Amino acid sequence: MRLARTAVRRIWTVELRPQAGGPTLVCPSCTAHTSPLAASSARSAALAHLACHARADVLPVYLRSCQCRAQGCAWHPRHRGCHGPVRLALTRDRGGRTWRLADACTACAGATSHTAVVPDTLLGSALPQSSASPPKPASAGLRPGPDEQVRVREMLTYLGAALPRFTSPGARLLGLQCALRADTRGHVRLQAGLLRGMRLRGHRDLWQELAHAGWLEPPDARSAPVQLRLLDAAVLDQAPGRLARRRAAHWALRPAPLALPATPPALRLTALALATHTSADTEHSTDLDILARMCGHSPQQTGELLDRLVTTGTLTTWHHNRETDEAAWQLPQPRPTNPPCSRAQRHPAWP
Repeated sequence: MRLARTAVRRIWTVELRPQAGGPTLVCPSCTAHTSPLAASSARSAALAHLACHARADVLPVYLRSCQCRAQGCAWHPRHRGCHGPVRLALTRDRGGRTWRLADACTACAGATSHTAVVPDTLLGSALPQSSASPPKPASAGLRPGPDEQVRVREMLTYLGAALPRFTSPGARLLGLQCALRADTRGHVRLQAGLLRGMRLRGHRDLWQELAHAGWLEPPDARSAPVQLRLLDAAVLDQAPGRLARRRAAHWALRPAPLALPATPPALRLTALALATHTSADTEHSTDLDILARMCGHSPQQTGELLDRLVTTGTLTTWHHNRETDEAAWQLPQPRPTNPPCSRAQRHPAWP
């Protein structure tokens, strides 16, 4: 007997309606209608409300389906078709007045404008942990690995949707460190040495950018260490513990082999985005539009920055496949290290 599987609708939408006393949040799914919100906290309230729906309606992976395909793929321009794992996709519409969270395959999420894949780590409190993959012991230290790459890539992707598009590269680098180092109450403490190492100490304009976006409370940048509080409720309940997230933040400061500590923030952010997609293969690739969203650039700006990375020798070459919209790049080959010669080789015997 064959059992029919009923598709479950997993689409949640909230709207921020402007009012005289401040915007109100309206959710058709639960008929929620809040009192007027402060403009600085409206974005955070919308994301937190959508996150609550996703946690309350947890569904096994094998039962989730691409909601974009169920809607006739009307959310994006025509592309090659649905493929890839189904993930939660966050879409900002109408300049941030409407936010949608829905299950979508990787292809549809990548083809939808103003959309970012929400990391599972941001919804981890509702996801059961598998006994087949026990947590790493605390003694693992700060040695980076593939988990750190994934965590940084997912957070950059999330910030690509949560922060305004005009957010500068320097502010995005600061936001990444804050999001990965925050505690469960959103409190962050950044040492002066860390900001000096990022070449961002004393840049009050970057903190003002993030504060103007309603993402954090503006800190006193003159104090050491800098202490602040995040207003984005979606980053307060991350599944990995602080040690795992601190490892990821530490790796993001020098993402070898693409660490560029003394270059402008735009180049550093682009190199970091590339590093999160770099594996052990000789050639690495991802969609050019994905790189652009992670960095807050246009595809044209991203291409120009990749050209500069080639000029500086950080990349050997890169090219853009216009048919698939993939950007592929190659890293310089490591120079072989000559083994120390023996004493006999240093002083050969006379014949």
